[in-house]
Amino acid sequence: METMNLPDIIAKKQEGFELNRAEIESVIREYSQGAVPDYQMAALLTTIYFRGMTKQETVDLVEAMIASGKKADLSHIGVRKVDKHSTGGVGDKISLLVAPIVASLGIPVPMISGRGLGHTGGTLDKLESIPGFTTAMTVKEFERQVTEIGCALIGQSEEFVPADQKMYALRDATSTVKSIPLVTASILSKKVAEGIDALLLDVKVGRGALFPDIRQARELAGHLVNIGEELGLEVFAMLTDMSQPLGKAVGNWLEVRECIQILKGGGNAPDLVELSLAQAAVMQVLAGTAPDYKTGKHRAENALESGAAYSKFLEIAGRQKADVSYIENPSKYPSNSFERTVSAQKSGYIQIVDALDIGKSAVQLGAGRLQKEDSIDYSAGIILRKKAGEKVKCGEELATLYASDEEKLESVRASVQEAFKIGQEPPPPKNLILAEITIQGERPWTN
Repeated sequence: METMNLPDIIAKKQEGFELNRAEIESVIREYSQGAVPDYQMAALLTTIYFRGMTKQETVDLVEAMIASGKKADLSHIGVRKVDKHSTGGVGDKISLLVAPIVASLGIPVPMISGRGLGHTGGTLDKLESIPGFTTAMTVKEFERQVTEIGCALIGQSEEFVPADQKMYALRDATSTVKSIPLVTASILSKKVAEGIDALLLDVKVGRGALFPDIRQARELAGHLVNIGEELGLEVFAMLTDMSQPLGKAVGNWLEVRECIQILKGGGNAPDLVELSLAQAAVMQVLAGTAPDYKTGKHRAENALESGAAYSKFLEIAGRQKADVSYIENPSKYPSNSFERTVSAQKSGYIQIVDALDIGKSAVQLGAGRLQKEDSIDYSAGIILRKKAGEKVKCGEELATLYASDEEKLESVRASVQEAFKIGQEPPPPKNLILAEITIQGERPWTN
């Protein structure tokens, strides 16, 4: 294959010209093989961030990223394979609930996920907080596990979309995360490579979202739907609220523990449960196993209440080498040495819990990465004691902070305090799901 001159390709894009398929293929192939240094790829990513990409360029980019590795073949499974993907939010641990719920209902869920970007958490980081849980698999191992137990939860690797694995971390380090073509290519390359037939997209909107502005979120959802369909997937997108964190836990192990409580029939996170059941219902409709949303939701509720989803989560974790005793008994997990309480400074009603402030604070506590090379403190994070709409008294606890040293706790205490907006009247209710977007266009969510 012909190797292109990367500086010429960067210059061409800087001048506003469209890159052709051969140029895109050359860049991705050479970068994934280590022939292109990070600083040159960073220059191209920055140029794309400002110049954008056409639909054809984005399709070519997705296909070049897929070609950097292998593609799973699940065609021998005689039913539709369905996955979901979130564009990222604070406290968004939906995949840890939806995957076992849907898989327990007999629908194969092959899932390649990503790591945290910026203030948003990543599914892989959450899963790897479970001692022993491995998210690395060969293509053959992935195919075998999905065939045998109906679900595998893995990350990119040297076999699966290695180009995205490298670009994903570099985008975070170069502040080029918020590029619609790059987000689209990152998501769809993984989803097409995993061998699915249909995809549910959870596109977040609000302060804690990758794209806080609803116009940008709509644009991203439209790109994902249209390009996904062009690549052979049936795609359904939801616009969902991310003005405050989902659930009450923010931080890797803290979020896993919250999901375990829900899977066991407990927990106190109605927003998290509501969105998980809604997404599980839509995935069943996409799979063709539920005739409508209402039926799908009822079946998802039964999977939770019966313990079938919990059993499936244990099975997935066990197959992926996790020490399931930590799932069966979360209290044995080693806790952080330090914690602090944040209390209300006045009485009233919580108007909002600012997701961006909470997400950034959790990263500073050690729950995320400030730089590409940073390690993660799996037990660091924040537990919210109050959410929007709840009444609070002066001095009452709003949140508990967890970290490995006291300095980190003190550095974020004020920002967490400010994240809780308190007023004298209850705030107006907000819809968790704002709209649905398909190839037919956008419609209000009415289910």
